[in-house]
This record gives sequence, structure tokens and C-alpha cells, in this order.
Amino acid sequence: MFTLPSLPFVPSELEPHMSARTLEFHYGKHHQAYVDNLNKLVVGTPMENDSLEHIILKTAGRDGKEAIYNNAAQAYNHDFFWKCLKPTDREMPVPVELKNAIIHSFGSWEKMIEEFKGAALSQFGSGWVWLVKEDSDVKVTKTANADTPVVHGQHPLFGIDVWEHSYYLDYQNRRGDYVTNILEHLANWEFALMNLKD
Repeated sequence: MFTLPSLPFVPSELEPHMSARTLEFHYGKHHQAYVDNLNKLVVGTPMENDSLEHIILKTAGRDGKEAIYNNAAQAYNHDFFWKCLKPTDREMPVPVELKNAIIHSFGSWEKMIEEFKGAALSQFGSGWVWLVKEDSDVKVTKTANADTPVVHGQHPLFGIDVWEHSYYLDYQNRRGDYVTNILEHLANWEFALMNLKD
């Protein structure tokens, strides 16, 4: 049985950039629903004791497995997303090793941020925007709906949920402001560095 993992922060610690009310719905309702739905679909099957990543890889692109894939991938993506956020009072400089990898791949940190914001704003409808490692390069990519870089041979370093449920209570239709505030105030770049080293 899968359970909803604990948040790595107290919901109010992300205010004013992400409200506790948004987290009440996003984490407490949406994320919980993906976990609950996945349990209903896999309990009593050989996938019951698999990891989320194994379930995702086993079901991606397979006819009749779309519901399992979507719920497993959304559970995985959300668990990853919460780790990408840090409380507003924890000022952390961008780790030098991460910054150097970004500069090597993009030319500058600012260019990566520009590409990341562009990908977030150009994602039509629901989805995700990611910083990933592919082979020896760091790239920005986006995925639609529940899709995840894991099934595309990419190792996620950092990601932001751009489904409307992630920002509508705080930002209405201003997705750009939501993404900018995460990148400038809530981004846990130490987590990205940890993933880069994996």
C-alpha cells in the first residue's frame, strides 16, 4: 500500500509565495487522490509491492494501463515537487557545483532560468516543467499531464507543477508569477544538486 509522504516543511512556511490553503488542496486533496487511486488499482496485483518508479516504467505506453501509469506518475511527480521547495526563511545560495553544471550546459545561470520560465509558460494545458540530466548534459524540458522524465531516459533534478490546481488559488491565471516566485524564493537548489550527483 502506498501512503501520502509527509511534506518536508510546514505548509505555512511557504507563504506568501504559496499559501497554506493551496497546499491544503494541492497536497491534501489532489496528491492524496493520486495515492488513493493508485492503491485501488494495484492492491492484489504483482505491482502492489513495487516502487512508484518501477510501476511507471512497467505501465508507460501500455494499453489498458493508462490509469495506473497516470496515478503512479502523478504520485511520483508530486513527491518530487515537494522536495524541490524550501521554506521562505531558509536562504540558501545556489551550490557552486550545480551552478557550474548549469553554466556548462546553458552558458549562464540566467539563460537556464529564462529557458525554464519559457517552458513553463509554453506548456499548453496541464503539465510539468523540469530541469533534467540526460547523458552528461543538463536540459530544460516539459511534460504534459502526468508524464514524467523518468520514462524518457532523463534523470530529474528539479521540477515545478504547472497544473492549474498548483497555483490558481494564489495566482489565478498568472502562471508566470507563480513560477517566478518559486524560482526566486522557494527553489531548493540543494535538492537539485543532490539529484545531479546521483
